[in-house]
Amino acid sequence: MGFEVPASCTLPTAQHPVRVAELGALFATASRTERVGDRHLRVSFPAHHGLDSQVRELIERESECCSFFDFAVSTPGGQVVLDVRVPAARVDVLDGLAQLSNGGPR
Repeated sequence: MGFEVPASCTLPTAQHPVRVAELGALFATASRTERVGDRHLRVSFPAHHGLDSQVRELIERESECCSFFDFAVSTPGGQVVLDVRVPAARVDVLDGLAQLSNGGPR
């Protein structure tokens, strides 16, 4: 089972595989993934030039089509940290993102 795009996503269907691939490529570079709570995932990335802006640009686009996400990006200690929160009804989507950052389904 891979990442499933929620039915409420307004991204055109033909673009779903491209977005999932973008998220997968980014999340595959994570140095740490932590489930802070049922509805909160924290993904840490090693700092490298341009990563902060790459993460911010991707989550901005993702927020446009899946407005239920609550994203926050910070850069403590030189790394890039992405906090993702979802409402209780979207925990399955958070589970999918966690799978992407762990290299696939568990």
